[in-house]
Amino acid sequence: MTEPARWITPPAFLAEAELARVMAALPSARVVGGAVRDSLLGLAVGDIDLAVPLPPETVMAALRAAGLRVFPTGLTHGTVSTLAGARQVEITSLRRDIETDGRHARIVFTDAWEEDAARRDFTLNALSMTKAGAIFDYVGGLADLASGRVRFVGDPAQRLAEDYLRLLRFFRFQARYGRVPPDAQTKAALRAAVPGLARLSPERVWAELKRLLAAPDPAPALAMMAELGVLAAVLPEGVTAEAALPAEPDPLLRLAAIFRGDPDRLAARLRLSHAEQARLVALRQPPPDPARLREALAETPADILAGRALIAGEKALAAQIMATEAPRFPFSGRDVLALGIPPGPEVGRLLARARARWLAAGCPDAAASRAILADVLTAERAP
Repeated sequence: MTEPARWITPPAFLAEAELARVMAALPSARVVGGAVRDSLLGLAVGDIDLAVPLPPETVMAALRAAGLRVFPTGLTHGTVSTLAGARQVEITSLRRDIETDGRHARIVFTDAWEEDAARRDFTLNALSMTKAGAIFDYVGGLADLASGRVRFVGDPAQRLAEDYLRLLRFFRFQARYGRVPPDAQTKAALRAAVPGLARLSPERVWAELKRLLAAPDPAPALAMMAELGVLAAVLPEGVTAEAALPAEPDPLLRLAAIFRGDPDRLAARLRLSHAEQARLVALRQPPPDPARLREALAETPADILAGRALIAGEKALAAQIMATEAPRFPFSGRDVLALGIPPGPEVGRLLARARARWLAAGCPDAAASRAILADVLTAERAP
């Protein structure tokens, strides 16, 4: 058996009782992927994925024998899930690819950890860890993680041809973990793989782009994407990679900052949710006039107004917006009824006129606004 490349103090999540119960049911399981990578970097760990040198049927039987629920979430690829408390844990059988088509692979199961590591995308994602804290590294992932190098496992061109989503994943990981640029061979492979992006679903493209834009500082990765033709392929409507990105790790805010095309068209092509589309469109409007900030806040949420200011490079205005309390129109239909207007459509019409006058007057407080409502009603009753 291969000796561990390193030993570490087991991360805190391995001491969680429910996860320990899962791993006790599968003694040969190791933690793989992001949980290992982020533990070594001292970062917060999100999802926890396990791998086992067992076929999925054996995995399911072992989990059920331990009284754990089993969800066959991806049996074709050897993946089942279980619950460790509130946390869902994916457990995947070791595998190797025997055929790929640029997006999907035909696989066979194996009990060799080296074979499973060899089929993974990047070396820093090919590490595995036992519950005792033994780290196994078959492809040089530890050295790459230490130096901040995002490197494909094996030949970059072959890895990309197996799954073109890896092209976008490369830049996502480069944005978050990369401190050195890729070598010439990798850059050439990335550029050559750009046409393969057309084979990906819009949802997968947006999912990767969204995660990239949520990185602490995605600007260098975006610049490299522009250099290699990747950015133009995923955002053909128009983009400015040189735009100053807001510091906030908000994907839609940053997308609005670099995007220069029709936001509705982009939303339709990438199949953004209705909420994402509405927010993107709203963020693309000009920032508010500081002299009429209260009126703007009465009409538009503060985070949207602040986002517009950040996109325009007006950080002080953004801070002012977030520090200003949004005014609230002080009247409702009950107030109109109390002044003698009978129920019906007229109530809504009068409220709308009063609100328009209130906005034009700078959103005064309730006491001053009563005169506005009274004036509207007086004008309505005038012969």
